[in-house]
Amino acid sequence: MEKIRHDLRLFETISPFGVGAIVDVRGESLMAPDTSWWDKKFAQEISCERLMARLGAGVLRQPPAHASRAAKETPALLYWRFPAWRFCERCDKLSKLTGRKKGKWSNTCDCGGVLVPMRYVAVCEKGSHIQDINWFQWAHRGRAASLNEAVRFCRDYKALRFHKLATRGEGLAALVVKCYGCKNERKLAELVTKGALHQDGIRCAGRQPWESESSVKKPCPYELVAVQRGATGNYIAERVSALDIPEERPQSAEAADKIRCHMLFEKVVTDNGGPQSEVLAQLIAEDLGVTAETVLGVAAGEEGAPGELLLDLKDGEWSAFRKKLDEGRDRTGSDFVVDGRSLEGLVGPQSLLGKISGIGQVRRVREVRALQGFRRHDAEATLINADLGSDRSYRPTYPAIELFGEGIFLRFDEEKLAAWEAQPEVQARAGILKTRRADSSWAGRLDVPEPRYIALHTLAHLLIRRLAFASGYASAALQERIYANSDRTDKTAGILIYTAAGDAQGTLGGLVRLGDPKRLIPLLVAALDDADFCSNDPVCIESDRQGASQLNLSACHGCSLVSETSCETGNRLLDRQLVLGGSDVRGLLDDVLTDVRRPR
Repeated sequence: MEKIRHDLRLFETISPFGVGAIVDVRGESLMAPDTSWWDKKFAQEISCERLMARLGAGVLRQPPAHASRAAKETPALLYWRFPAWRFCERCDKLSKLTGRKKGKWSNTCDCGGVLVPMRYVAVCEKGSHIQDINWFQWAHRGRAASLNEAVRFCRDYKALRFHKLATRGEGLAALVVKCYGCKNERKLAELVTKGALHQDGIRCAGRQPWESESSVKKPCPYELVAVQRGATGNYIAERVSALDIPEERPQSAEAADKIRCHMLFEKVVTDNGGPQSEVLAQLIAEDLGVTAETVLGVAAGEEGAPGELLLDLKDGEWSAFRKKLDEGRDRTGSDFVVDGRSLEGLVGPQSLLGKISGIGQVRRVREVRALQGFRRHDAEATLINADLGSDRSYRPTYPAIELFGEGIFLRFDEEKLAAWEAQPEVQARAGILKTRRADSSWAGRLDVPEPRYIALHTLAHLLIRRLAFASGYASAALQERIYANSDRTDKTAGILIYTAAGDAQGTLGGLVRLGDPKRLIPLLVAALDDADFCSNDPVCIESDRQGASQLNLSACHGCSLVSETSCETGNRLLDRQLVLGGSDVRGLLDDVLTDVRRPR
């Protein structure tokens, strides 16, 4: 083991170079082992009760890192060399051997050439395993090997070469692995056909590269697929983040408690859906200011089952933001400081002001991001935990980082939003993305693209693009969090745009200053004006098949897309027409620009 000093930013150890990911460091191709390899003395524990309550048992730890120049004994992360097979760029020699220079391991061949990692590796179709391709074994298989005894029994391990044949063009047919001992050669074009590795007798080892052979309890039944080393699908991280805010109970939960405490509630439960229960439910509803359906739902135990992890986290955050907006000036001095601002007396287009029910200046917010695990090749493949050590069953260690920042929160009027999304043409427009999400094998991990989500998500992107010009932060430094769900007991309709960084860069004040309603409303109008005309129009506005897996409608890099690290869904589920309107659909804010441009 040799030390290679290389600086990675702290957040890069979670994404994109977290546990199980391949990272290139000074010509070396390395992979990060799981957290059982960490020296826990130098891995600071991070506290976030909200996140751990959802993840279950375990502990959050910050990866061992340093903030200045690395010394000899500076704590650092270990990385495993992968793939082990490399070829010399000078003499084309292909092997797993590592050169030595002045008694130390080096990434150079005996001839002095630099060793380059092989560009193809083997990934398990469903088990999320990855391994080296045994190039010596592969080179001595195939059609020629079955006919030639010299090839089958060749043991000249040092005679393997990997080179490009200029006479065969630029494709995989021009890349050849040849054994100069038995003279057998195979083109890489034979490697990528379906079932090629299985036919050559190469099976899945059932483990990650850094795990020992003894860690495999039973053979992996899935076939291997040859993929390029840097392919995106080789690493699909499962990350979750939570804002460290005081947990507030949703309004539906508080209302359910009041209903259960009502003196007539026991009689509603006893009648069990009979005619008397409906009359009593109506009386309780009138006393408490709720609906009779809500009372009957609580009596039947249907006040709302907990949803998936991210939605569950967002419900608590939404309730906390609503409480902060109602309280006005925040003088708590905690890690979650939000000043609620009123829109009363504000001058601006009423078509915009009427749809916004509150603005919050988020002066301080703490976010914790954690890596649960990862998958490979397929979004439905087995999830590999970030901790594969002996403690993984009762106290796993999750890599995590904490970030501090500021932001702007926008709450939209529920009644007007619900009336807009009830229109048949609006539902039909959103239904296009719902169908494509359902047809995709991996898009089920994304939010449900109901009309309010698409409109507020697109508006958040438009505002991020405009804020990048006015806040002093780059677009990639801004993050979004969309609260838009009508299926929950407590319907949500809001946007949080914030910046978070591991140092003071995320709290410079430029963003929260723009949260003043007098500054924010003109910025919103300017963002809508920017999106009204796209440099790719009319192609963009008339298109409904853009983005990865065609999960965008009228949205492109010229108008709506931002850095993928800023977006919750990786620049998917966007549509300008549901914000600004189109020929066949009314947008959520389609009257705003008309009001602004109308002669006074």
